[in-house]
Amino acid sequence: MTKSLFDSFEKVSAKQWKQKIQFDLKGADYNEALIFKSLEGIDVKPFYDQEDLLHSNNRASHPSIWKNSLKIEVTDTASGNQKAVEAIKKGTESIYFVIEKDTIEPKELIQGITSEVSIFIETKFLSTSYIKKINEVSKTSDLNIYVLTDIIGNLASTGNWFNNLKEDHHSLTELAKLNTHLKSTISIDIDLYQNAGATMIQQLAYALAHANEYLNYFNDKETNPFKESPIVFKVAVGGNYFFEIAKLRALRLLWSTLATEYNVSEKCHIIAYPSHRNKTILDYNVNMLRTTTECMSAILGGADTVYNLPYDNIYNLENDFGTRISLNQLLILKNESYFDIVENPASGSYYIESITDQLAGNALSLFKNIEEGGGFLNQLKSGTIQKKIKESALKEQELFDNEEIILTGTNKYRNPEEITPTFQKQVFSEKKVRKTLLEPVLKRRLSHFIDKKTQ
Repeated sequence: MTKSLFDSFEKVSAKQWKQKIQFDLKGADYNEALIFKSLEGIDVKPFYDQEDLLHSNNRASHPSIWKNSLKIEVTDTASGNQKAVEAIKKGTESIYFVIEKDTIEPKELIQGITSEVSIFIETKFLSTSYIKKINEVSKTSDLNIYVLTDIIGNLASTGNWFNNLKEDHHSLTELAKLNTHLKSTISIDIDLYQNAGATMIQQLAYALAHANEYLNYFNDKETNPFKESPIVFKVAVGGNYFFEIAKLRALRLLWSTLATEYNVSEKCHIIAYPSHRNKTILDYNVNMLRTTTECMSAILGGADTVYNLPYDNIYNLENDFGTRISLNQLLILKNESYFDIVENPASGSYYIESITDQLAGNALSLFKNIEEGGGFLNQLKSGTIQKKIKESALKEQELFDNEEIILTGTNKYRNPEEITPTFQKQVFSEKKVRKTLLEPVLKRRLSHFIDKKTQ
């Protein structure tokens, strides 16, 4: 057949489609009946076509493949290494170590791990001497090691610096000198803002403003870690499937725009994982469905590394069954669902491209407002960032309480005979009175109050 099948049909414009829809509505208002306004203030239309891409600027890069990862909280060197080696045998392609104390030996921790496996190391403390140990390990091996250090993220989440502003920034300068052997030394924790209730536009704008603080700091320094090495973004993915795909795409686009202004590497590495915010204790098995779709959003959105959240992570200590299920979800997406066969699968989707552009454009406007207001750190110290996140979280909480946002089995379709599971770890954090430099940004699940009533 030489003639395209589509040549047999007349082209239909968006205006014609809308006229047809309005006719079929039989007098109902098009905007009220079919336009949905998201929490981000973006109008979701009933249809999209090529005209929605006429002004699209989405030219950000997209990774050709992602790596499945496992997050391991390390309290003991031997057990941390054992968990990593076993996970690799079961199909994990990357390991994300969270190190609690400086007595953990990096060389012993990564023993038996080959160069095909990427390693991410986050420390709960700030120590240049400890990172130098990791650097020495990287220097004498061919491993790809990323160190995740975020002094501003620590300030935002705890209300305090690790030590103080001057010492923390001095440590950051020292870490930057290690980038010749480590893949990266600085990360941006967007997870905090998402789990605290920030909208996607706020998450993106705060990520950009957060990163801009580091770019400004290193701009006149002799050693700039962003010149060659990628910045790492840690991103929590929520349940709004298509919007979350667009969020990750918008993040790459925004970083590329900002990096160009500073003449640094436009590459970024995105580690994505399911959010805690919409996870529940009631009907907790549904968490498996939520984490699956959220991992799908992460993959289709272009994350470089994806780790999953065990369905019982809220109330249960790390256990073999929960870990196995979470890893198998990722393995099914890669090896049975073939999500890695098509490169950049969301590209060209009128709907996703449109949302991507709108999220990026609105986030860029908010970022500019933050910079005009003195920058991210100033607005964090004044409490402006915390106030804005609280307002967004309250709005979302009201929608949840009124069953306009539904978590099946928790605020709707709940099983009245359900018995809540036994808690093996602290679920509802107790208020600790402590002196802080500023009000910390606090994470909170939507079902927090419902879950607490069941106790």
